Amino acid sequence: MKLNEKGLLVIISGPSGVGKGTVRRALFNKPNHNLVYSVSMTTRKPRPGEVDGVDYYFVDRETFEKRIAEGKFLEWAEFVGNYYGTPKDIIDEELAEGKEVVLEIEVDGALQIRKNVKDAVFIFIVPPGKQALYDRLLKRGTESPEIIKQRVEKADKEFLLAHKYDYIVVNDDVDNAADRIMAIIRAEHAKTERSIHNYLRMLEEK
Repeated sequence: MKLNEKGLLVIISGPSGVGKGTVRRALFNKPNHNLVYSVSMTTRKPRPGEVDGVDYYFVDRETFEKRIAEGKFLEWAEFVGNYYGTPKDIIDEELAEGKEVVLEIEVDGALQIRKNVKDAVFIFIVPPGKQALYDRLLKRGTESPEIIKQRVEKADKEFLLAHKYDYIVVNDDVDNAADRIMAIIRAEHAKTERSIHNYLRMLEEK
């Protein structure tokens, strides 16, 4: 019998430009995992290489606002003129199946979930330095200098919220950052409060 029957909800978060998506993809390339990616919904336009239903569900504002009114998001936020949100029904099903559900979301959304979900694991991704953050945003080549400036200014404020997370992972090397997150997931499953009830039930079996 496994001691941990329910999956973990793992929140990978941090300011725009820290490499959340790159680290998440490296994490899923690791062998022998039980991870599933929770695809978020957004009203922003797809970036080059992004696929609808794989990277995000891309919808218009009217569709998104209708879902807000119906209470169909675990969290949602508006960032630089676009909505981002996490559909909640699929997540509940996957956790019940024992899967590790990984969310890659902005800071505002992560803090919404923190208020409502007590047993999720919150991981804050940070760059090795502020210049690295600016360089990554510039390298995207998808946004105007004004938008990049807005993202950097917002990041400065969001770095001050790192204490609200369970873990901080520096994205100095993508593979190393992914390894650290995998180690966090394994350690979380070994925590007494997550496994004690199943363990005691196992002892009662004959």
